[in-house]
Amino acid sequence: MQGFRISTDNDELDFDVIYHFISESYWAKGVPKHTLLKALSNSFCFGLFDNSGAQVGFARLITDKATFAYLADVFVLESHRGQGLSKWLVQTILEHPDLQGLRRIMLATKDAHGLYCQYGFEAIVNPEMLMQIWHPDVYRAPL
Repeated sequence: MQGFRISTDNDELDFDVIYHFISESYWAKGVPKHTLLKALSNSFCFGLFDNSGAQVGFARLITDKATFAYLADVFVLESHRGQGLSKWLVQTILEHPDLQGLRRIMLATKDAHGLYCQYGFEAIVNPEMLMQIWHPDVYRAPL
């Protein structure tokens, strides 16, 4: 997309931008910095940058790059929305050579179903098969 680029080089990521957005998000509010740093270092990250080099979006996958991936922490800064950047970011991720042939890609979203449906994501068939251990207040618990 003209005026923007996507990089998978973790050295280019602006942790402050990522942390500010994600730590205020509905899905990870209050996440400690050390937790997010560990998550990013163990994920396949995609940074979205404008021509000046400023980070304006992000997404990451937790994946073995062979059979499964979980798409997480997808965002475009509010100041850059409405330009098709989230669509371009998702499309770029799904077309990445290291992610071809996966049996399953999952994600969870509260409000972006319309975006992800455009790229083949659909509601889980037989959700009763899925299980989880969920600690919704883990970021508020003392260590």
